Amino acid sequence: SGGSTGSSPSTGMQSALVLAVRHGGRSERGGRRRSEPEEADKGRMKRTIIKDWKTKLSYFLQNSSNSNKRRSKKAGKHRNYFRPSPEEAQLWSEAFDELLANKYGLAAFRAFLKSEFCEENIEFWLACEDFKKTKSPQKLTSKAKKIYNDFIEKEAPKEINIDFQTKSMIAQNIQEATHTCFSAAQKRVYSLMENNSYPRFLESEFYQELCKKTPISRAAQGT
Repeated sequence: SGGSTGSSPSTGMQSALVLAVRHGGRSERGGRRRSEPEEADKGRMKRTIIKDWKTKLSYFLQNSSNSNKRRSKKAGKHRNYFRPSPEEAQLWSEAFDELLANKYGLAAFRAFLKSEFCEENIEFWLACEDFKKTKSPQKLTSKAKKIYNDFIEKEAPKEINIDFQTKSMIAQNIQEATHTCFSAAQKRVYSLMENNSYPRFLESEFYQELCKKTPISRAAQGT
C-alpha cells in the first residue's frame, strides 16, 4: 500500500505541470495576439501624428512665404522652404540657433510647439525679432503696445510664462518704447524653449522622420 500512496503525489504533480505548461502556452499565444492590434494602433497613431504635423507645417511655411514675398524677389531666397536633406535636418540638432535660422526648421518647430499647445513662446520670440528691426519710433511704440497686449499683460490671449517683476518692468518701459523693451523676456522665453521644447522636438517622430532617407510623405501615406 506504501507504493501506491508514493506514486499518487508524483502523478498529481505531473498533471499539474502539464496543465500549467498548457495554460502558459495559451496565455503566451494570447499575449502575442493581443500585441498585434496594439502594434497596429501604434503604427496608425504614428502616421496620424506625422500627417497632422505636415498639415501644421504647410500652414506655417505658406504664411512665412507670403510674409516674405515683398522682401525679396530673388529665386534663390526661398530654397529653405523646401524639405531639407537628412544631412541638413541633422544640423538642427547641433544648436538651437541652427534650427531657428532655417525657414523650414523654424516652421517645423512652430508646428511642434502648436502640437504641444505652447506656440505662444515662438510667436513672442518672432514678434521680438521683428520689433528689434523696427526703425520708425511711431511704429516702435505701436508694436510695443501690441506685443504687450498679446503676450505680456494678465490674461493676454497668448500670455507667456514670465515672472511678475519682468512684466512690471515691461509695462513701464513701453511708455517710452526702445528696442530693448522686451530683451529680458525674450531671453527668458528663448532659454525656456532651448532647455525644454527643443530637446523634445529633436526626439519627436516628425524630426526623426526628417533625418531618415525615406520621405515623410511616404510614411504618412502608409496603410
